[in-house]
This record gives sequence, C-alpha cells and structure tokens, in this order.
Amino acid sequence: MTSGCEWVIEAHDCDVATLSNTASLEALFQTLIEKMNLHPVGDSQWHQFPGGGITGLALLQESHIACHTFPEHRSLCLNVFCCRPRPDWDFESYLRQAFGAVSVGVRRLDRPYEHTGK
Repeated sequence: MTSGCEWVIEAHDCDVATLSNTASLEALFQTLIEKMNLHPVGDSQWHQFPGGGITGLALLQESHIACHTFPEHRSLCLNVFCCRPRPDWDFESYLRQAFGAVSVGVRRLDRPYEHTGK
C-alpha cells in the first residue's frame, strides 16, 4: 500500500521573542527542507499578527510545512506532510535548542492513499 507520512508537533514553554521572530521560523523551515531532503515549489509565505504570533506555510513538491506560533501561550504548532514515507527527524531536539521549548510532543501519522475496506 502506498502512503505518505505526517508529523504533528506541539512545542510548549518556548521563548516568547523567538516565537515572534520570522527569521527563527524561516531558519526552522530551511533546516527541515535541507535535513529532510524536501523540495519547495516557491518561497515560504509568512503572516505576523499584531500580538506577535506568526503563521507560515511552505508548499513542497512532497506536500507542505505549516506552523503557527502563539507567543501569548508560549507555544508553537508545526505540521510536516510528505507524500512518501520518510525517516523520522529529531524535531524535539531542534525545538528545544532553537526555541527554548521545555516540552515537545511529536505525533507521526501514516497517511494511506488506498482504502483497505476495513
């Protein structure tokens, strides 16, 4: 059966200034693209809200990377979806180091493309 994989990541108790800094998130996306051998189809898009939170999206040949930061809650939500299986990446270590996250939850979902009828 053919399937892709998706990671849903939540990082908590992060550094507020880093969560409000687009350059920090651009570095995160660039690291993911390089280390996971991903292929963007254009520039990442960013929107910063008046309170400092940021939403970002990178459209990939493989699918997408999306993130949302909530400085008021000291949290970052990240989603990486790839159309073909990939090895896991150490999201936790990166987010602890780059964003000062105290707690990081990572869920991996296999995304089958065919219905098995079960």
